[in-house]
Formats: sequence, C-alpha cells, structure tokens
Amino acid sequence: MNFRILIFLISLTSMAQELPFSTLPPAPEVLNVSSSLRRMIQGLGFRFYWATEGLRSEDLTYRPSADAQNTIETIAHIYGLSDVILKTLEGAVAERPPKQIPTDFITLRKETLLLLEKASNAVTQLDDNEIQELKIQFLRGDQTTKFPIWNLYNGPLSDALYHTGQVVSFRRSSGNPIAKGVNVFLGIKQ
Repeated sequence: MNFRILIFLISLTSMAQELPFSTLPPAPEVLNVSSSLRRMIQGLGFRFYWATEGLRSEDLTYRPSADAQNTIETIAHIYGLSDVILKTLEGAVAERPPKQIPTDFITLRKETLLLLEKASNAVTQLDDNEIQELKIQFLRGDQTTKFPIWNLYNGPLSDALYHTGQVVSFRRSSGNPIAKGVNVFLGIKQ
C-alpha cells in the first residue's frame, strides 16, 4: 500500500469521532436527583441522535408551514436549549440569544450531542443539595435573570424533547423517517 494513502486513512480514522448517545448508557444503580436528571439528559441525547441521524438537505429545509421553523432552525434551537442545560449544571450564565450557533448541520449536530454529553457528565459531579441550589441564569443584554432549578425540567429539558419530536415528525413528512429498529424505550437500535 502506498505510504501516502496509509497516512491519509489513518488521519481519516483519527478525525472520525464517534458521537455520543447512539445507545442509551446503562441505567444508574442508585435513584436520586442526580441520577434522575442525568437519565433525562441521556434520554434526550439518544432521541436527538436518532432524530438527526441521516438527515438529507431536503429534510433540513423542510418547513411544515410558511410561518414555522424548518428542521435546521429547529435543530439550532435544540442546540441553544442544550447550551442552557449545560450552563445551568455548571453554575454558569447562558447568554440569550446564544452568540455563536454552528451554521452547518454536521457541526451543529455534533456540538449539540457534545453539549448534552458534557451536561450528563456535569450532573454526576453534583449531589442532591448542590442541584437544589442551582439556578438557571440568563443574560440578555446587560440584564441577568435567575430561575429555580425546577424550571430546567419544564423549560429547556422539556422543550428540547418536544422539538426533537418535531424533527422526527418533519423528517417523516419529508419522506425520510428515522431508522428502523430505533427503540427509545430500551435505548438501543436493534
């Protein structure tokens, strides 16, 4: 084999990063606030992974009506929600609207999944009391607002799940349903 081809193949392999959440990690052994919140984030990650796997350009531009967001705009919104989830768990402030959202689909999908993976990992560093003390903090202009951690559940987490379902519906409507065998109950692709 040509040396240059071998180097090229090795560099392609090292560049290819397996994205998180193609399967749902094993369930935690202990049920508490931290493990429950982590599982919610992992469930979102798994659903988002498969909702966005294999999207075509016609899927990304699909818009159910003239006044609705298209699929790529919906995915960008999920990115922003994932950023809020992570920032909250890190005790940081989330800028609204976010300053830099990736514009190409490949990067947007990857970065969203990585935000969710970081959030899933961040919550394991917190005990129940620390989680209870967390606040969702938004910075809009020079105004910072704070909300209790409960708003993370009914706000960004629920909203991201809702919009991930929209992506599934949009792709079905554009003729490209999610892959057969994706089982969200078991967290696997059969």
